[in-house]
Amino acid sequence: MFEKMSPNQRLILAVVLSFVFFIVYTAIFPPEMQESAEQNVTLTERSGAEAATPVVTDGGVGHAVAASEKVANPDATKLVTVESSEFTLKIDTLGRIASKVLKDKKYYVDDKPTELVAQEGAQPLFIRFADEAVNAEALKVPYRADANTVSLEGADAKRVTLTQTLPQVTVTKTLTFYPDGHYDIEVSLSKPMRYFLYVGQHAEHKGQMMMAVHGVMAYTADGVSNIFEDGDVEGRTSLRDVKLLSAFDQYFASIFYGFDAELLVNVDRDRSDNPIAYLEASDSLSFNGFIGPKDYRLLESVNPVLVNAIEYGWFTWAAKPLFGFLLFLHGIFGNWGWAIVVLVIAIRLVLYPLTYKGMVSMQKMKDLAPKMKELREKYKGDPQRMNAAVMELYKKNGANPMGGCLPLLLQIPVFFAIYRVLLNAVELQGAAWMLWIDDLSRMDPTFILPVLMGASMYFQQKMTPNNFTDPMQEKIFKYLPVVFTFFFVTFPSGLVLYWLTNNLLSIAQQYMVNKKYAQIKAAHQAQKEHSGDEA
Repeated sequence: MFEKMSPNQRLILAVVLSFVFFIVYTAIFPPEMQESAEQNVTLTERSGAEAATPVVTDGGVGHAVAASEKVANPDATKLVTVESSEFTLKIDTLGRIASKVLKDKKYYVDDKPTELVAQEGAQPLFIRFADEAVNAEALKVPYRADANTVSLEGADAKRVTLTQTLPQVTVTKTLTFYPDGHYDIEVSLSKPMRYFLYVGQHAEHKGQMMMAVHGVMAYTADGVSNIFEDGDVEGRTSLRDVKLLSAFDQYFASIFYGFDAELLVNVDRDRSDNPIAYLEASDSLSFNGFIGPKDYRLLESVNPVLVNAIEYGWFTWAAKPLFGFLLFLHGIFGNWGWAIVVLVIAIRLVLYPLTYKGMVSMQKMKDLAPKMKELREKYKGDPQRMNAAVMELYKKNGANPMGGCLPLLLQIPVFFAIYRVLLNAVELQGAAWMLWIDDLSRMDPTFILPVLMGASMYFQQKMTPNNFTDPMQEKIFKYLPVVFTFFFVTFPSGLVLYWLTNNLLSIAQQYMVNKKYAQIKAAHQAQKEHSGDEA
């Protein structure tokens, strides 16, 4: 079947297969990470809820209690509560940030606030010691705080000091909280002792898209985003000169930043092959932290380096400028839905010259289809002569078999870039467009938008010229709108809106091209008839 397809038909099929491949491959086969030269560990599986987490001891690589185990116990009760107009944060008696919820209703799920801190596994600011005896004591001795309730209302910042007095060492954590959600942290020990401080693991949130990447990111000074995806970590990777360390999911992240370039940052695996990230030190340590939504404007206002926590995968090179333009449009219209619509219009205008040429070329190819079929029949036993005759036919009629390909090829990275932007944009959470679309980050519960998208794709398909010679090919392409509708049903409304708008503009452009081409053909035919009459 495939050898009978024209170049345009093959390209269209390639676009569809690429679309399906992108979704399935991203979900099932995440890209492998390069292991660091410093990576050197052998893991031992533990039973039950434990997973072996390697820690460096004086004798080399040893094993302590798992960082991913359920360390919460009767002693780990809430110690400090930090309240602001935007969030509630709680610290437990193990010195960890044990909970943070945002008060803005747009972050609610099922009318309940979203918990940003994992309730199982490593939590932010949790300390483990390389010395197993000290570790055992640290899990039993509670921290004390100089304040149990902190209010950030009307204040720039508030400081809390946590102290844990162990037989071998005294640990002091001094935290300064700010209303915008970030904090400063200073850790000091009464004497040098090797320890590990965890950034925490991301919480699991209901309704996340399966194609969204979850895991750990270490953004280094050379501009590289080292991504460790859930389920795809094999051992330890050690990095230095890290500007940002993030445990993230689709919309939220726990971030460490602002530490010294020489500080060692490690990423290990838990028993589920998920990443666990931590800092390694033996004396005083100071840096900054943030737990919250990956909102571009918020992150930029806290510290510009934090915007690098927003990562778009393979198409970051195209997604970042597109998101910047989308932010600009939102600043003008104040509505994310209309910003998406205008973004599509702008992209179509940029691609219009190429798209126009491609559509005209497809019209010419349609007109030449009968003659091409005749040539194939005439020279079916001589491929070289057939190809020469077909190329001569193209040249004589000013047709380009690849003319319709370039616009489609250009739209592939644009679509995937927009896909990543709209998939990861927490700004769309709770953002209404109009009518029944009250949250562009979620699927349309009425299915109206994806159905309209499918209908527009079908109508566009009917208007687009084709030169199918195989009935099976025609049937396959006939059902593509149904296939795409099925895929788009669960996609965020913002993404479906983008594709629907793109289809409607394509229909309008195809209508104009068809009309103009028909006029040109009519004028050309009239000229030929007039020349014949004169002869």
